[in-house]
Amino acid sequence: MKQTKFWGFLFSALFILGCGVFLWLKNTGDAGSVADIWLDGELIESIDLNAVTIPYEFEVSSEYGSNVIHVSHGAIAVTEADCPDQICVAQGAIADSAIPIVCMPHRLVIEIRGEP
Repeated sequence: MKQTKFWGFLFSALFILGCGVFLWLKNTGDAGSVADIWLDGELIESIDLNAVTIPYEFEVSSEYGSNVIHVSHGAIAVTEADCPDQICVAQGAIADSAIPIVCMPHRLVIEIRGEP
């Protein structure tokens, strides 16, 4: 009985700690206004997200594959990709600098620059 209580307490503590870390990461990013799009380590475009009045999409293609990027006021997302894992699509839109969008198979990184 003691061992069961110990494991229950341990798992509960780890769950609460994990939730706390998740919330901390989600809220630590700066609400930046410029999204930088990197392809294979090279900056290919910078977009001022606050200047976007009409949402639009464009395609980024390389020898590794292609991604469709959706840009709207204050946010950016990858909506389509021909990579096998689709993690970049599943991540959804980002609006702050906490966590970038990364497509490892295509070597694409989208990050928002935080306010200085």
